[in-house]
Amino acid sequence: MEKRAIIAVVLSLAFYYGYSLLFPPPIKNVVPNPVAVQVAASSSQLIQSTPRPVVQLPIQNNVAVKDVLVDTDMFSAVFTSQGGALKKLTLKKYRETSAPNGELVSLVSLVSASTPEGFALSTESSAFGLMPTALYTSSADSLKISGSDTKKLEFSWTSPQGISVRKIYSFSGDGYAITLDTQVTNIGLNKVSGNLNLLLPYPSQPAAGISRFETRDVVTLDDGSFSREAVKKIDKEPLRYATNIGWTGFADKYFLSAVLSEGGSIASVLINQGAGSYLDSTVTSPSFDLQPGQSHQVEYRLFFGPKGLDILKEQGQGLEKALNLGWFAPIAKPLLYILKYFYKYTHNYGIAIIIITIIIKILFFPLTHKSYKSMKDMQKLQPKMAELKEKHKDDRDTLNRSIMELYRTHKVNPLGGCLPMIVQIPVFFALYKSLMFSIELRHAPFMLWITDLSAKDPYYITPVIMGVTMFIQQKMTPTSMDPMQAKMMLALPVVFTFMFLNFPSGLVIYWLVNNILTIAQQTYINRTLKNA
Repeated sequence: MEKRAIIAVVLSLAFYYGYSLLFPPPIKNVVPNPVAVQVAASSSQLIQSTPRPVVQLPIQNNVAVKDVLVDTDMFSAVFTSQGGALKKLTLKKYRETSAPNGELVSLVSLVSASTPEGFALSTESSAFGLMPTALYTSSADSLKISGSDTKKLEFSWTSPQGISVRKIYSFSGDGYAITLDTQVTNIGLNKVSGNLNLLLPYPSQPAAGISRFETRDVVTLDDGSFSREAVKKIDKEPLRYATNIGWTGFADKYFLSAVLSEGGSIASVLINQGAGSYLDSTVTSPSFDLQPGQSHQVEYRLFFGPKGLDILKEQGQGLEKALNLGWFAPIAKPLLYILKYFYKYTHNYGIAIIIITIIIKILFFPLTHKSYKSMKDMQKLQPKMAELKEKHKDDRDTLNRSIMELYRTHKVNPLGGCLPMIVQIPVFFALYKSLMFSIELRHAPFMLWITDLSAKDPYYITPVIMGVTMFIQQKMTPTSMDPMQAKMMLALPVVFTFMFLNFPSGLVIYWLVNNILTIAQQTYINRTLKNA
C-alpha cells in the first residue's frame, strides 16, 4: 500500500462526503411510547408543613402583564409575568458577525406576541390547572447583577382551586447558569396529584444564510448515554426520553440552551414539532401528591451560553459532551487546551494553530521518516517485482511466494509506508474537530485579509496556495503506482482545493502549514536517503 494513496483517499472521503459520516452519533435511549415515571419522594423535596387553617387566597385575575429586565455581566434577559417565562436572552460577549457593532447573539427570542404559550421556561400542569399563559406577580421590575453577586427573581400565582405556584430564578453576575426553583403549595381542601411541565421552544428552521458547516441538534444525557439528534429530523418522528435524564437542550455549532436535572427533577422529555416554525421540548417532572397544607419543589439548573469546554465543564453532569469533538475527543480536548495555552502568549489563534502544527510535525517525524524510507525501498524493488510478475504471470501462488521472498531478502515491509501514517490519522481528525467547533476561533482574527478564522477566506487565496503546495507534495512523494494511477492521484490537489474554498480559514491555515512542513520534511528525508 502506498502512503499517499491511503491518506488521500481517507481524507477525501472524510471531507468530500461529510465528516459527520465518520462520527456517527452514539445510540440514544429512545422510548417508543410515553412512559409514566414515578420516583421516590427523595428525588425532589417534599416540604411537610405544620397543620394550619386552610386560607383561600385572592385570585390574581386582574394582574397586568409586566416585563422584567435581568442584566448580568454575561447576558441580558427579559422575563415576563405571563407564564413567569423568558422572552429574550442575549449574550453580551458574542456577536452574530465579526464587526465590532454587530448584533449580539440571541439564544432566546420572543416567538410571537400573540402566542405567549411559546415563551421559553413557561410552566404548565393540567392537574393543577396551571396554563402556560397564567399571569404571575413579580417580585421586582428589574435586576442588575455583577461580579460574584447573586440575586433572585420570584413570580407568584394562585389558582381558584387553591394551588399556589412560586417560580424563583437565581442569577449570578459572572456566570451563565440560572437556577429555577418551582414551588407548588396546596392551600385548598382536597388532596391533589400531578406533575409540572417546563417548556423550551426552539426554531425548527435555520436562519437565512447559515453556513453549511453549522449544526443544529437536540442533545440529551439519558441514562448516562449522550444522544445527539439533528433538529431537521424531529418533524418526521418525535423524540422521547425517560431514563435517568441528566440534562436536555438544543445546541448549534457554538452555543447551547439546556435544562439540567437537580435531584431527579426530570422524569421525561418529549421533543416534537410545535405550532408554526418552532419545536416544542417538554421537560416533565416526576409525579407528586400534595395533601392540604403541603408543598413540593422542583428544581432545575438552566444554561444559556457558549460551548466553551471549560464553561461547560463548570456546569457539571457531563455537559461538555454537548461540544461535538467526535470519536477522538480524548485527543481533541488536550489539543484544544494546548491551542488555548499558546494563545495566552501569542494573542493570535492563527499563530497558535501554526505552532501546534509544527509541534505535531516534529512529534511524528520519526514515523514519517520510516514511512518515506519504506516507500523508497518499495520503489527500488519495482523493476524486480515487474520481472517476477512477468515470469509467474500464470501462477499466482508462486508469484506471491516470490514477492514475499523478495521482501524478506531486501528487508522491506510492504505496509511500512502506510502504517505509520495511519497512526497519525486520529490526531489529524481530532485537531480538525477542535478547530471546527472551537468557539475560541469564532470571529478570531489572524492577519491581513483573514479577519475571522471560523469563516472562509474571502478572497480564496489560502485555499489556492494550499492546492499548489499539495500538488508539489504529491510530486515529491515516492510512489510504486503505475503511471496512470499516479496521474489520477495528482488530480487530488484540484479536488481538495475546491473542497477547501469554503472551509473555515483556521482549518485551511492548518492544512497549508502542514503541507509546507511536509514539503520541507520530504526534501530533507529524500536528501538523507540519497546520501545513505
